[in-house]
Amino acid sequence: MQLLLNQRVAILLHEGITGHHGKTGLAILRYSEAPIVAVIDGKCAGKSLPELTNIKRDVPIVASVAAALEYKPEVLVIGIAPGGGAVPDDYWVEIKDALEAGMSLVNGLHTPMANIPELNALLKPGQVVWDVRKEPPNISVASGMARTLSCRRVLTVGTDMAIGKMSTSLELHWASKQRGWRSKFLATGQTGVMLEGDGVALDAVRVDFAAGAVEQIVMRYGKNHDILHIEGQGSLLHPGSTATLPLIRGSQPTQLLLVHRARQVHVRNHPHVLIPPLPEVIRLYETVASAGGAFGSVPVVGIALNTAHLDESAAEESIAQTIAETGLPCTDVVRFDANVLLDAVMKN
Repeated sequence: MQLLLNQRVAILLHEGITGHHGKTGLAILRYSEAPIVAVIDGKCAGKSLPELTNIKRDVPIVASVAAALEYKPEVLVIGIAPGGGAVPDDYWVEIKDALEAGMSLVNGLHTPMANIPELNALLKPGQVVWDVRKEPPNISVASGMARTLSCRRVLTVGTDMAIGKMSTSLELHWASKQRGWRSKFLATGQTGVMLEGDGVALDAVRVDFAAGAVEQIVMRYGKNHDILHIEGQGSLLHPGSTATLPLIRGSQPTQLLLVHRARQVHVRNHPHVLIPPLPEVIRLYETVASAGGAFGSVPVVGIALNTAHLDESAAEESIAQTIAETGLPCTDVVRFDANVLLDAVMKN
C-alpha cells in the first residue's frame, strides 16, 4: 500500500521535530515524493521547518490537526517512533479529528488501529487505516539461502538505534541508481515501508521467524537486481535491540556499512553502556556476520558518520578522525554524498 505517493499528507509530529522520537516524520519529509502540506507540532508551530531540521522542504508547521485542515490534507501520518511504539495519550484526539475530517491514517506504531471500533465508526467510504507494523504472511525459519544470490547485499549496522541506518541505505540506493545499476532498497522498518510501499516491519515479526522474513524479501528481489541496500535496525550494542542479528542471518550480507553518530560515547538513554572504540565495533560485527567463519568473510567496508549536530568544520574534522582511527572510508552521506562509501562497496 502506498498512500503517500499521490495524496496530500499531513504529518503528526508533536514533540518530534526537535526531540528524539521524530525520525519517522523527518525521514518522510526528507525522502518522500508525496505532496506534504502540513507538519503538526504544537511546540514548533509557526517556525521554519528548514531552519529547525536542515531539510530543504518549506512545509508549514501548525499546532493541531484542526489547524492543518486549511491545507486540505487527505492522509495523516503518525510521524513519531517512541521507545516501545506506544501511542502518546494526546495523539488520540488528533487521530479522531483527522478521521472525522475525512482523512485516511498511516500508523507506524505498535498499537494496531485498523480494528478499533471507535475509530472504524468514524470512517467514511474511501478512508483507510494502514497499520504498517504487521507480520508478513507465509514466513518460515531462515535457511541461509541468500548466500546463493550473486547480487551484492549491503547491510547497514550501527553503534546505536536511530542514528541514520535507513538514511544511509537510501542514499546509497539512489547513488547506485544514478550509476545505472539495478538497485533495490529493502525496507525493514515502518518508515522505510511507508516510503517504499513494501518491505518487512521487522519488529512486528515473531523472533523465531524474523530472519526468515528477511530472507524471504531478499530472495524475492535478489535475483533481479545487481545490488540490494538493506535497511539496518537496532544495534548489537543496545541492551534492548533484537533486530540486528536476524537481519544479518536473513540477508547473508556481502558487505556491511557501520553507522555512527559523531562523538557519541554511550548508547542513548543508557549511559552505563559505553560504545567501544570503532575498530572493536567493526571486529564485533565482522565476527558475528561471519559466525566465526561459518558464513564466510563479511567485511565492514566503510563508516557512515552522522554529523547533523555539528557544523561543517567540526563534521569534516570528525570524518578525518574516523578515517584515521579505522583506516576505512568515511563520510556523512546526507550532508555530503554517498559515492565514497559506494566506491568502497564496489571494491569488495
